[in-house]
Amino acid sequence: METGKIKIKTVLVSLAAIVVIEVVAGLAASGGADNLLFLLGVARVLETIFIVLTVLILEGGVSSVGLSISGVIFGLKRGLIWSVGFGIIVLLVSAALFVFGINPIALIHTRLPAGQGEIALFFLVGGIVSPVAEEVFFRGVIYGFFRRWGVFVAVTLSTLAFVLVHPAGAGIPLPQITGGVLFAVAYEKERNLLVPITIHILGNMAIFGLSLMS
Repeated sequence: METGKIKIKTVLVSLAAIVVIEVVAGLAASGGADNLLFLLGVARVLETIFIVLTVLILEGGVSSVGLSISGVIFGLKRGLIWSVGFGIIVLLVSAALFVFGINPIALIHTRLPAGQGEIALFFLVGGIVSPVAEEVFFRGVIYGFFRRWGVFVAVTLSTLAFVLVHPAGAGIPLPQITGGVLFAVAYEKERNLLVPITIHILGNMAIFGLSLMS
């Protein structure tokens, strides 16, 4: 990862592409689209493609957002290690919450669709497609842009942006804040975007799985 190399033009073009795609998807949804989850998945795939193309054209290659063919295996392995380590911490914290009479599942519970087919699509879109799109933008582009002003600024502002697009109602968006910081720190440490992508995917899958069982 070539930190501090993302240009403001790349940020603006990527953001513009996301806005246009979201508006079109919103219009399609308001027009009575049958499967909103499928529509959301298509939107996220298009956003990822447009951002990657923007980075390729304006930044001269995807290495500027921590992506490379040679780093795929390394990124997946390190992402798995980070996920296991964070999972152990979550288990310890959950045990402590239980001792104090707090149900940790309630803090992360996600409402799932009713049908089995919709649940499978929810896991695909929310568990895989969306994390990839979000990491490419929030860590690859946004974090990469703010990194020129230091790690603290980059972690703080990229996490803030991440939290703002994940409304959590009236409560404190603890999972979003924790995730945003974790993904940014992992990206900074490993300099490979597949690391936070892997953590994000496994984290979402765990949350959805626990929500399904509960």
